[in-house]
Amino acid sequence: MSSTVLEVHNLRIEIPVAAGLLQPVRGISFGVDKGETLCIVGESGCGKSLTSLALMGLLPKAAVRSADRLEFRGRDLRGLGERQMSDIRGASMSMIFQEPMTSLNPAYTIGNQLEEAYLRHHRGKRAEARDRAIYLLEKVGISAAASRLKQYPHQLSGGLRQRVMIAMALMCGPELIIADEPTTALDVTIQAQILHLLADLQREFEMGMILITHDLGIVARVADKVAVMYAGKIVEEGPCERVFENPMHPYTQGLLRCIPVPGKTRRGEHLGSIPGLVPNLVGDIRGCMFRNRCPHAVDACLELGDTAVSLDGGHAYTCVRDVETIRASSSEPQPA
Repeated sequence: MSSTVLEVHNLRIEIPVAAGLLQPVRGISFGVDKGETLCIVGESGCGKSLTSLALMGLLPKAAVRSADRLEFRGRDLRGLGERQMSDIRGASMSMIFQEPMTSLNPAYTIGNQLEEAYLRHHRGKRAEARDRAIYLLEKVGISAAASRLKQYPHQLSGGLRQRVMIAMALMCGPELIIADEPTTALDVTIQAQILHLLADLQREFEMGMILITHDLGIVARVADKVAVMYAGKIVEEGPCERVFENPMHPYTQGLLRCIPVPGKTRRGEHLGSIPGLVPNLVGDIRGCMFRNRCPHAVDACLELGDTAVSLDGGHAYTCVRDVETIRASSSEPQPA
């Protein structure tokens, strides 16, 4: 049996707005295998979260999703209705949302919300659902789990709420978890604990995981594969080590210059930055969308746009410049 959990080819999202047609996701492709972690990384507004909502079938009503292939465990998701998608969501495919305080219902206890998914998908007894909830709360590191079931979300800290969200996502033993910036609202100590917990749970339950983040430090710690997203497109992808050791797209290089490097970045030293603004994705789109911020831009970037270049070991990027030119340019000193 194939180990592939999710296959996505040429996924597009279009949203009609007053100024025209917004294209926040413009033909992206990726796959996730059993037990594998794919990190999708990029600036805010690049289309990461909309991609996750498209996979779960949770896009706004006005949004139109299309794809050449969108398969989960060999099942085509494109033609499924809401009832069929609801049978998959929470059972085989789960999502951990960015802010647990707005994702958990303040009117219901933690126990009610944990047990609901189990009862919906397994048709089991409430006692079974309660036992499963206690087991998973303990698994995610919450003490006195049985007493927590009676508490409401506002009675828990941010870190505990996020752990509850993780337990909720695991209630039905999914094959794929999508984590949309699950540590954004947490302090750095709790962030590290949550990331460590996710990695341990993934290994134990052999789940595929898509982790969406803007933090390359997180990517370096947990990713098997990384997809760098900019203006609705994946501009570079490959095994995590290869992308970090040999970033090829100018945007990836810019992101890496923005983070401190232990042992190299001196205290008080200015970090790199990416000049310019994210482009408008409404209306007619031509050429490479990074050209106005790119130190390597040439006239061909406007006409030819994104040209895919494949390297060894599954590493690929999209740029009209050849490998040697980019490597030579990137070795020159860059402005801070």
